[in-house]
Amino acid sequence: MKAVADPVAADAAATAKPITLIEAVTQALAWEMRHDDSVVVLGEDVGVNGGVFRATAGLQQQFGPTRVLDTPLDETTIAGLTVGMAAMGMKPVAEAQFDGFVYPMLDHVICHAARFRYRTRGRLTCPMVLRVPWGGGIRAPEHHSEANESLFTNVPGLRVVLPSSPARAYGLLLAAIREPDPVIYYEPKRIYRQYKEVVPDDGEALPLDVCYVLRDGSDVTIVTWGAQVKEALEAAEQLAAEGISAEVIDVATLKPLDFATIAESVAKTGRCVIVHEAPRTAGFGAEIAARLAEHSMYDLVAPVERVTGYDTHMPLFRLEMKYMPATARVVEAARRTLAAS
Repeated sequence: MKAVADPVAADAAATAKPITLIEAVTQALAWEMRHDDSVVVLGEDVGVNGGVFRATAGLQQQFGPTRVLDTPLDETTIAGLTVGMAAMGMKPVAEAQFDGFVYPMLDHVICHAARFRYRTRGRLTCPMVLRVPWGGGIRAPEHHSEANESLFTNVPGLRVVLPSSPARAYGLLLAAIREPDPVIYYEPKRIYRQYKEVVPDDGEALPLDVCYVLRDGSDVTIVTWGAQVKEALEAAEQLAAEGISAEVIDVATLKPLDFATIAESVAKTGRCVIVHEAPRTAGFGAEIAARLAEHSMYDLVAPVERVTGYDTHMPLFRLEMKYMPATARVVEAARRTLAAS
């Protein structure tokens, strides 16, 4: 049978306008709520106020208070409600408001959401998404600027997703909501409104569990995720001016990790720089470095470099930009890999 184009999707693509990452999140939530009555949104201030970052602005007005629920200021309750809804066949999308607020949620997420499929031998799943505004760079106080993805990458049964652009935020959130198992969906708030790109509101999900090669290169591989993709691409531009060809990989889904794409790139370049905002010790970059040591040792011509946050709490706003990996630090790390070989 000859395929027939979807006129609604085609019209959406034709009329798409540039939007920010936060607008892409709103757009994806609205699409899924229009097309799947089992999708509900819940969290602190997500309804009447549209969320502290306005990620859910207008959704309660459009879908009503029974599908966009303002909850008490109680992260433990939010997590418990989300797990219970998902276990009963709904598709809840909860907001943690800030990454530093997830700690009271860990019991429900780790001990229950992550184990439903295992505990019931596949009889039950837990199709929930926990949206977590992530990272520093917005001049916020303590508990509002953590980059704590490693809390969840070590937990069996969870997916951990961290987009880096409006288009990937839209497509990966659609995929996360449609996923039958729990997804931790981190949103890099430093780039919520930093730039815009055209994102057709066509309901097209992007694949989970794959890395995205954003720039081809032959001399060094730069691996990163979230807001640090911006610095990685800027570093690649500076290195290109020096005659150094850098390949840039956006991990996007941290767990399960698409290590094959990273290994293939390192086999070509022989060098790797891993960039992340989280503290250095036991950050997810250490897992990637360990896998490269196990599986790609004979491809490497220089030690793996890591450019990370520091083993301290995120400082207050006067120092926070010095804490996070800067473009210059990435460039220096790439130069060291070439000098070492």
